[in-house]
Amino acid sequence: MEFKEIQELIRMVSKSNLAEIRIEKDSFKITIRTRDYYTTSARATEAAPVTYAIPPIQAPVTAPVQTATSAPVSGSEAPKEKSNSGNENSVSFKSPMVGTFYRAAGPDKEPFVKVGDIVKPGTVLCVVEAMKLFNEIESDISGKIVKIMVDNAKPVEYDQPLFIIEPM
Repeated sequence: MEFKEIQELIRMVSKSNLAEIRIEKDSFKITIRTRDYYTTSARATEAAPVTYAIPPIQAPVTAPVQTATSAPVSGSEAPKEKSNSGNENSVSFKSPMVGTFYRAAGPDKEPFVKVGDIVKPGTVLCVVEAMKLFNEIESDISGKIVKIMVDNAKPVEYDQPLFIIEPM
């Protein structure tokens, strides 16, 4: 079991109602106890142990390491819908991932786009940082930026509106 898997297991146990979990696989053994384990009076008068089945964890597939920036993420992966802002043709351009929204490539750089800018397919609209990877988010439509929905350096959720674009 790798360190990241153990960290994830600890997070899952801390969010659950479990006081203790034991995992044994081949020569590997681990026991994780929460504070509830030490404070629960029911522990002293334990009637019968409860067994939870945990699916086997497969060895992770090694992915190529990416540095600096990853490949641009096309807006076609980001769902769009009609927006209430602007005119009735306006489209809401949504985040294709969870991360931190940045309007520019760096703090001292110009923003990729501003309100009123005309964009075309392939135009970089912003960067979303996810797990230390900076993903360029590109437009997949031609249009005019009507509104920027997120402040710089703020967290964004998957499918959260980032821009309102008026198609041309």
